[in-house]
Amino acid sequence: MTVTVLVVDDSPTMRGLISAALKRDPEIEVVGTAGDPLEARDAIKRLNPDVITLDVEMPNMNGLEFLEKIMRLRPMPVVMVSTLTQAGAEVTLAALELGAVDAVGKPSAGVTALEAFADLAQRVKVAAGARVRTGGEVRGPAVDAAWRPRPNALVALGASTGGVEALITLLSSFPANCPPTVITQHMPVTFTKSFAARLDKLCAPSVKEAEDGDALLPGHVFLAPGGAAHLEVVRGAPPRCRLRVADTVSGHRPSVDVLFNSVARLDMHVIGALLTGMGKDGAEGLLAMRQAGARTLGQDKASSVVYGMPRAAFEMGAVERQLPLGRLGPAILELASASAAVKSSEVH
Repeated sequence: MTVTVLVVDDSPTMRGLISAALKRDPEIEVVGTAGDPLEARDAIKRLNPDVITLDVEMPNMNGLEFLEKIMRLRPMPVVMVSTLTQAGAEVTLAALELGAVDAVGKPSAGVTALEAFADLAQRVKVAAGARVRTGGEVRGPAVDAAWRPRPNALVALGASTGGVEALITLLSSFPANCPPTVITQHMPVTFTKSFAARLDKLCAPSVKEAEDGDALLPGHVFLAPGGAAHLEVVRGAPPRCRLRVADTVSGHRPSVDVLFNSVARLDMHVIGALLTGMGKDGAEGLLAMRQAGARTLGQDKASSVVYGMPRAAFEMGAVERQLPLGRLGPAILELASASAAVKSSEVH
């Protein structure tokens, strides 16, 4: 099945580079290009593409305003194409919150178009089959004010495509005294610091981009930085974050599998959850966690933007329970609560 694409960018050069990258895939047909949102609006009506690639900054109407109109009036899969700058990262994150399926970075200093757009065709094909969100997700119920974490609890999360929305939804249900939480989200190198700052503003716990040696304490959430290192957790009192420079694992760096495998080796009460994303990174790591005695959850198909990573984990027996996104946060907190620990000891 051929995926039809409309390329929207104000730069003729960039439109040509994006179109060329997509045309290398025989399963994709670039049916048109547009230089601004006004041209794009007409082209969408005329061509009815399966997917749009959308520039963030354009004349007449910026990409965010146009995206908001698309999601309100004619929801369809959109892949944002952004500059890898701080400002570009913040705008792109806002686009992902609005409902864009994915984002890729434009070529930058020392990076060719061939390198920058190496996986663009694959991302576009995944977007074509993604669940397009047309409104805000249902948040989980607010946590009881009397909720307390068990002392040795730790939460580990993994996500990819659709993860911005999923993590905002999930972490919005976490209280300020949540268990220490570590996250690997597939994201361009310049985006993770902005995303951590965004989560910190929206959520009750303290959220930051992980640094080597950060202590894992209650009320703190650490997001793996994009780039040359994997995030791991190492034993200690308290346990700490470790950034290990190494090759890609499961096609990614940072890799969810690396994080989950490190957590599986800890002598702690661990809860792991694998969220929306393409591919299978994190599935084997979640299985290792479950085999080591951790409680494991997966996002269900209906609420996943892309049911790839959680599906791979479910099919190999790594997932104890699959839940809709809105119920994952409360389920994690229930498993990590001090009262649950008391009930468990009473049963045994």
